[in-house]
Amino acid sequence: MTVNNWIKIYNESNINEFTSTRENETRFWQTLSFLQVQNEFSQALKDAAQFGIKYVLVAINEDIGPRGNCGNGGATDGWFAFLKRFLNLPCNQFLQPDNVLLLGEIITVDLQAKSENIDNCTAEGLEQLRTLCSELDQRVSGVLKAIFDAGLEPIVIGGGHNNSYGLLKALSQSQKVPCQAINFDPHADFRALEGRHSGNGFSYAHHEGYLNDYHVVGMHEQKNNDTIVSALTEAGFTFNSYQEILVSRQVSLTDAITPALKRFDKSRPVGIEVDVDAISGMPVSAFTNCGFSVNDAEHFVYLGALHPNAKYLHLCEAAPANHPQGAQQGHIEAGQVLSGLVCSYLRAKQN
Repeated sequence: MTVNNWIKIYNESNINEFTSTRENETRFWQTLSFLQVQNEFSQALKDAAQFGIKYVLVAINEDIGPRGNCGNGGATDGWFAFLKRFLNLPCNQFLQPDNVLLLGEIITVDLQAKSENIDNCTAEGLEQLRTLCSELDQRVSGVLKAIFDAGLEPIVIGGGHNNSYGLLKALSQSQKVPCQAINFDPHADFRALEGRHSGNGFSYAHHEGYLNDYHVVGMHEQKNNDTIVSALTEAGFTFNSYQEILVSRQVSLTDAITPALKRFDKSRPVGIEVDVDAISGMPVSAFTNCGFSVNDAEHFVYLGALHPNAKYLHLCEAAPANHPQGAQQGHIEAGQVLSGLVCSYLRAKQN
């Protein structure tokens, strides 16, 4: 398969079910662009950049990575919750996404179908899921490299945190240098190289030379084992824990973010990563009441996006159906949060 076969490119008919209109109001969906598909995919992206597009919305609807990490499913639906909210936001003097391309979805349907009946409580099942995750990596890095090669910045929504690996690989290969990443996450995702899953995207990226510097904001001291913390430290990477920021209050959230951004090498690209299970009450694969507020997450994204080398935003692990009050409420809340985070990124970039 080629990159062209790995992407479902949207047109207006793909979003009709999510959109509505209101008199005397222009909504986001009415100003977003779609990819012109007359040309080959990579060329079409370059043409879009020539016409003033800067940011590309792209979905990865899968839960293979989280299940391959012994976790729960459900990360397939965050994108659709996002669309229903984001597309209907009003354009105004604060923000209008006329330089944003609504690309579509990296194709995952076949891989999801293969994964459906796999039991992640068995060693054999985990091995099968991790093999499928490696197949997904290839698609993610292929599609994302074409986006980076066109000089565009992807905003990637949905799926597990396994997709950080494909993003970092694509960015590193496109810019021909190792990347840097800052991650808002209770988990460092620096687990052993035991087959690909959502818990080792950054350790694999580092091992393969795609990740040069890395900082975790809000890492939870009780959610990372000793091996993970040691591996992170041995790699020369850093973190500020949730406990430092919100429990003992030794450091403010802003002061947990800005030193790392200042330290990052000015010649290397930076990825902005958010695992939304850092947010209290968020419907996710790993639900928590011991987390940060939505405002905190928006602040993290805003500061990260201000970095001159910030090249992408990755929002992962939203699982609307896992909301304690049911899927309908989960879709409402996930849609609001994901839209707020994307708007924070775009607002910072405009500033």
